[in-house]
Amino acid sequence: MEDNGVENDVQESWTVAFQGEPGAFSEEALGVLLPGRSRGIPCSDFAVVGRAVESGGAQLGLLPVENSLAGSVLGSYDVLLRAPLDVIGEVVLPIRHMLMGIPGSTVEGLREIRSHPVALAQCTRFLGAHGGIRAVAAQDTAGSAREVAEWRDPGVAAIAPEGAAERYGLEVLARDLQDRDDNQTRFFLVAPRDPQGRAPRPILPPGPACVALVVETGNRPGALVDALLPFARRGINLSKLESRPGDVPWTYRFFLELSADLGEAAVQEAIEEVEGRARTLRILGTFPGAPRPPSAGGPEEA
Repeated sequence: MEDNGVENDVQESWTVAFQGEPGAFSEEALGVLLPGRSRGIPCSDFAVVGRAVESGGAQLGLLPVENSLAGSVLGSYDVLLRAPLDVIGEVVLPIRHMLMGIPGSTVEGLREIRSHPVALAQCTRFLGAHGGIRAVAAQDTAGSAREVAEWRDPGVAAIAPEGAAERYGLEVLARDLQDRDDNQTRFFLVAPRDPQGRAPRPILPPGPACVALVVETGNRPGALVDALLPFARRGINLSKLESRPGDVPWTYRFFLELSADLGEAAVQEAIEEVEGRARTLRILGTFPGAPRPPSAGGPEEA
């Protein structure tokens, strides 16, 4: 990119839909990916994020797709498979979960801990060691912190990012509840579908080329193998494989990620070969891959 292009992009402000309330991990992730260049739009769930981008209510969207402990965030994959969106960027962030309550509350006095189910799944050791406290799944992490602040009940706490405690006036009762210190979540930055490649896009940190695509195979023995072999024969690394139900009962669509450059002849040949064997194939986007942080120290959301 030319210097003036980067400078102009730095001055732009992008509206970005994310799942959760202010103070959510997704909002923190947005600040890392587009520092000083975005205005977050909180959404109630992943489908609302997709609709906001599709309708023009937001220029971009941020979706958590995978956590290193809890696995894939299936609601985000369903949005990617059904909405006319392009994957244009990625950020991977280390996750630190904090237990927070109103001032004066204690861990010993708690009867309930609220958080998003993905966050609860990342804190099983702490929750198991405090079996007398009921874990309650909620809409999101920051929303749980806001509820705790509103209810003013010393027996109820939330698991959320530390920034939510600061935002809602809560005290951190216990730190680093995640089961492993290398807990990380991966997010996709998405934009409206742009087959011609003419829409303005934010300039993102450089990274290795990646391709996301979705393949629907026939219901026959070896159909999935036939869709994967063209990549293996050409030495193209498949970094992610996720299956989701198709439109017809008991059929499936497979979300694939390639560690490859779509402009390479071998990649194009492999995709053309798969396209000839599969029922459908759709490229969801090409994007710069993000480095994987070595240890915890930051945010996430689902």
